[in-house]
Amino acid sequence: MFTNKAEFKDAFINKLQTMCGKGLDEAGIHDCYIGLASLVRDCISRNWIQTNKQYRDQGEKQVYYFSIEFLLGKLLDCHLIHTGLRQICREGLHELGFDLEEVLAEEPDAGLGNGGLGRLAACFLDSMAALSLPGHGCGIRYRYGLFEQKIVNHHQVELPDHWLRDGYIWEFRKADKAVEVRFGGTVHCCKQGNGKLAFSQEDYESIKAVPYDIPVIGYGNNTVNTLRLWNAEPLQVDFDLSSFNHGDYLKAVQYKQAVERICKILYPDDSFYEGRLLRLKQQYFFVSAGLQSILRRFKRRKISIHALPSKVAVHINDTHPALAVPELMRLLLDEEGLGWEAAWQITTETISYTNHTIMPEALEKWPVEMFRTLLPRIYMIVEEINRRFCEHVWNRYADWDKVREMSIILDEQVHMARLAVVGSYSVNGVAQIHSDILRKHVMGSFYNFSPHKFNNKTNGITHRRWLLKANPELADLISQAISPGWIANPQELSNLMRYAADSGFQDQVAEIKRTKKNSLAHFITGKYGIKINLDSIFDIQIKRIHSYKRQILNALHIMDFYHRLKQDPDLPITPRTFIFAGKAAPGYFIAKQTIKLINRLSELINGDKTIRDKLKVVFLENYSVSLGELLFPAADVSEQISTASKEASGTGNMKFMMNGAVTVGTLDGANVEIRAAVGDDNIVIFGLRAEQVLDYYRYGGYNAWDIYNSDGRVKRVLEQLVDGFFSGEKEEFRLLYDYLLLNNDEFFVLKDFSDYAAAHVRLESKYNDQREWWKMSIANIAHSGKFSSDRTISEYAQGIWSIKPVIIP
Repeated sequence: MFTNKAEFKDAFINKLQTMCGKGLDEAGIHDCYIGLASLVRDCISRNWIQTNKQYRDQGEKQVYYFSIEFLLGKLLDCHLIHTGLRQICREGLHELGFDLEEVLAEEPDAGLGNGGLGRLAACFLDSMAALSLPGHGCGIRYRYGLFEQKIVNHHQVELPDHWLRDGYIWEFRKADKAVEVRFGGTVHCCKQGNGKLAFSQEDYESIKAVPYDIPVIGYGNNTVNTLRLWNAEPLQVDFDLSSFNHGDYLKAVQYKQAVERICKILYPDDSFYEGRLLRLKQQYFFVSAGLQSILRRFKRRKISIHALPSKVAVHINDTHPALAVPELMRLLLDEEGLGWEAAWQITTETISYTNHTIMPEALEKWPVEMFRTLLPRIYMIVEEINRRFCEHVWNRYADWDKVREMSIILDEQVHMARLAVVGSYSVNGVAQIHSDILRKHVMGSFYNFSPHKFNNKTNGITHRRWLLKANPELADLISQAISPGWIANPQELSNLMRYAADSGFQDQVAEIKRTKKNSLAHFITGKYGIKINLDSIFDIQIKRIHSYKRQILNALHIMDFYHRLKQDPDLPITPRTFIFAGKAAPGYFIAKQTIKLINRLSELINGDKTIRDKLKVVFLENYSVSLGELLFPAADVSEQISTASKEASGTGNMKFMMNGAVTVGTLDGANVEIRAAVGDDNIVIFGLRAEQVLDYYRYGGYNAWDIYNSDGRVKRVLEQLVDGFFSGEKEEFRLLYDYLLLNNDEFFVLKDFSDYAAAHVRLESKYNDQREWWKMSIANIAHSGKFSSDRTISEYAQGIWSIKPVIIP
């Protein structure tokens, strides 16, 4: 470990020579990145080894967080901040002729996630390490991630994300810890001499799961936990030389390609059978590999398998890892020789489950035939879990309708959320309103059956990345005002409230915001050629493109805004810059049409000189964590406009508020708790409430045509979708038009339009009173500490996992 600038420079030059084979005079920026990252990795490794040793020696309970996504972002800068080495490295590199920011820019964003689910998992790992908690991640090492998004002729185009092209400096391949995962085949049952049944799988497809470990380091401590990502590799010889020599070149590599397909991309397109099958295969692959690895490590301790729940907590992040329930049963039954009751007790005392949605399409279901064919033994176990559970339900209610309502296998589908609830000891939602909806509606029957399982853990974000790293100027100002204690204890940010009305402090916050807006504007101009007015309101909506998140509501309002300006270019309004970013699933055509609409608006509006730059629209392609770090600090307004009751929590809302943006939003997800924290004067709320939405779904009574016929603005913007307004094909957006009107506007875009437009009028009024605006901005920053993932993870640790800190010397 280097402790000063001179030691750093010597170590850095040596590392360049050993890693890159280059001297200082011939090293490029990428060489410098490799050298610096390797140097930091060496420093981390010592503590990593010590952390694992401490966990083994003390024997404390550890948690394993299973998630299909981990959206890590770039790690080098975070590691420098967490270890306190950033300033030494910056100064040392400067004296050697390099700029730290240019070096940091060389790191790729790891293609291991898509949106909020994956970023939440990354924040949780960060907080576990920061709080010295023994907690690790388990996921998949995707070769191409989700996809690289390009906008071509206004359309989203998906390209492979080659994030691993030059390798990944933070991963350590652990081939000696590989395990075998089996698919397909047939299961045979025989009775053993002791009367127990034994099951064996034959004629299966065998795959080797190889772990790649990534260190997760704590802030200001010596804790280094592990994110273990599994890679699918051939168990047999991966190249059939005999077939090749006989001219059958395709057969020679078929097996290898079939195996590698498992870890190729995140979320294969599930609009066709093979894509769905691959998704199911991915989910079982990493769940089986992860649980086998955990049990192998546990058994080395030479204690009873019955002690597993006291030493291991397995947490499943949404339904993607729900196969952990039957897979742990399989391992306990078939590998450890336990009886059903004992195995079930261990399983249901080990596994806990977070639900992230009430959307039916996200509550995964798998066709029985597909499930049974791919995972024959697992299906047998699920059948038995379901049989026994349905028997309990019948004994409680003597009601076949209730049994049907709660059955894990129903209508030739395996319901994964039901399996997760039945097989877990804890089921939590991720915001208070979401948890209430789960209890009362989506999982009401399961809540009534097992109310003790259900609880709420409101999501959080790591302030170390989203404030300390993304906005160091604001972080420094906060530390000067209230001391740096907030970094270790983010709830101390509330002390900023005493400066909320201080004009001098307001001016400093405003200056930092303008600096961040300038950085974003410079990026947009350089990449897209669009000039941005720094005096405009930066109004930003960044999230996955989805109908319930209602980017289309934002777009329709912009069309109305534009119409007003065209009617009167002298309209006395504050200029606006509307910024969007986010990806649509490849098979989600409505979302892709929404992206096209936004980009057509951008082309039309940005090229119109008659509106005098009072309105600009920008769609930033290929949203990533790194792009988010540029966007959140620059935002004046945070768009959180999902249909009430649909967004489980949201975490972008927290990142925005932490950087001083004011929320315009519905009372959905964590917006409800943000409003409670900041007060009605510091947020702009509009739209239907959750119970109103749920009542419409339950009882009907909503007709989109009524809004169309009674609101002239709504009628005008909808007609512009199909009347040639965009100077292109007349029916260009017929699909969106029909979706909103003929499909009766399932997410109440038209119903909320008028109130949303009125909310923007209120917002502009608040912005024009700059003293009041900066008071609102500071209030949001001050109350954001409540939404730190440190608070969330502390609640998980105490309320669900029963783990405690382990201090690494």
